[in-house]
Amino acid sequence: MKKTIIYLLITIFIGAVAYYLFLPPINIHSEDFWIYLISLVIIFELCRLVGSFDYKGASYLQKDENNVINLNQLNFKSNFKKIDKFILTFVIGAIVIALVLNFILSPLFNAKVYSKRITVDEESKFIEDVEKVNFEAIPLLDKESSQKLGDRVMGQMPELVSQFYVSKLYTQINYNNDIIRVTPLEYDGLIKYFTNKKDGVKGYITVNSVTGESTLVKLDEGMKYMSSALFSHDLARKLRFTYPTKIFGEESFEIDNEGNPYWIVPVIKYVGIGLRRDIQGVVILDPITGDSKYYDVKDVPTWVDHVYSADIILEQVNDWGKYRQGFINSIFGQKSVVVTTEGYNYTVMKDDVYLYTGITSAASDESNIGFILTNMRTKETKLYSVPGAEEYSAMASARGQVQQMSYNASFPLLINLNNRPTYLISLKDNAGLVKMYAFVDVVDYQKVTVTDSSEGIVKAANNYLEAIGSETEEIKEYENKQIEVAAIYNSTVDGNTYYYIIDTEGKKYKASIKIETNKLPFILQGSIITIDYLKETEVTNIEKIS
Repeated sequence: MKKTIIYLLITIFIGAVAYYLFLPPINIHSEDFWIYLISLVIIFELCRLVGSFDYKGASYLQKDENNVINLNQLNFKSNFKKIDKFILTFVIGAIVIALVLNFILSPLFNAKVYSKRITVDEESKFIEDVEKVNFEAIPLLDKESSQKLGDRVMGQMPELVSQFYVSKLYTQINYNNDIIRVTPLEYDGLIKYFTNKKDGVKGYITVNSVTGESTLVKLDEGMKYMSSALFSHDLARKLRFTYPTKIFGEESFEIDNEGNPYWIVPVIKYVGIGLRRDIQGVVILDPITGDSKYYDVKDVPTWVDHVYSADIILEQVNDWGKYRQGFINSIFGQKSVVVTTEGYNYTVMKDDVYLYTGITSAASDESNIGFILTNMRTKETKLYSVPGAEEYSAMASARGQVQQMSYNASFPLLINLNNRPTYLISLKDNAGLVKMYAFVDVVDYQKVTVTDSSEGIVKAANNYLEAIGSETEEIKEYENKQIEVAAIYNSTVDGNTYYYIIDTEGKKYKASIKIETNKLPFILQGSIITIDYLKETEVTNIEKIS
């Protein structure tokens, strides 16, 4: 009994050290938990095994002519076989149970369940859901270009460069209607952590994805709970000790509408052991104070843009496309089986960040049958059936226009260019600087033009429309202003309803019901509205109301 207590104490000590170092969740749905548990059982039984040795005359062990000890001189206690059987029974039993459980819960028997991991709206219309492109609010810079701009800003701060480095996160968010990427600074090594941990990390970097403006935001109080911190200030360790049973996904770094930094950490739920991964909620942690709060998915604050990670979205969309007609069909026949293309990108619409990727047939040809847009906060997903070029084909087509330059092509942005789905691609030199803009028609990737970036994105778009002979008007740059309604009337002309507005300054405006069917009928005298228009006339035509 005394020895058993000693073995148990040794196991607890080793287990505590391992838990502190590896931070496994105490959750039966986690593979890491079972690896940790089985390891502890093996350690305990190894302690008992070592304690069972009985060396008879250990100091007089004889060696043969080859200088080798004869192991027959060692005598093991009779419980050795019992210990060995216990280890084998427990370990093999746990593995078998896990394999059987996961086999029962696999797509072989649950194809329909797997296909419904995500709800995909297949009735969506591209030109109805995706507004015509506004080049003043489109993320032209990808992550790679943003990293170079952020590093350049950091390089201008020698007092910080010697102590910190720039994290590679660069999370794309909507910050007060600006599309930016944001990333924290991190401690640059062990010594730098100890010399700076009292004040913490006192800044983060933002890069405007539209204009390229890069800013190092300095904080009055430093961030102490970071991925590069050690001991109790290590982000992963802080999360694990606060939420020992939760399974965490990959964290992202975001700022709220006031510019306060936060870690956004998704909490993952599984079925069985590591199956049907989904997001249960998020933990929002203040890196300055260490305070945190868990939110279910439906309760996540609206300023948070990344609840679902791209890999989870793609995994679930692929299950939807693969198992809709059952497991057998996913292997044989593959009727209606579709998959996502290899790459993806982000766009911003209506204050949310959306993931975009193409959908192609299981044959993996060079064309898409459509594409999806997924809200990264709510997981709302829509499929747009627009057959056309696969993204990498469009990228190759764009590079082919200037092949002598050896430019690299960014993964395309999908935009609504005069009610036509169009790929917008940045062509970059080896330094990562954007040198040209390429527009490629989604339906026909042979329709492509490239324009020097110095001429501006609007000029590049108009060059493309002129080159393909677009039947729609060229890109217009609208003015906008806020007005207070003094009077509003409506009239029907040739079957179309128009609203006529007079503002408090006596200026007159005209708007078709088609531009805002859900707002125009409810505008009253005294309402304050923001309007977009091309130019002021005696009766100014309103193009958009918000």
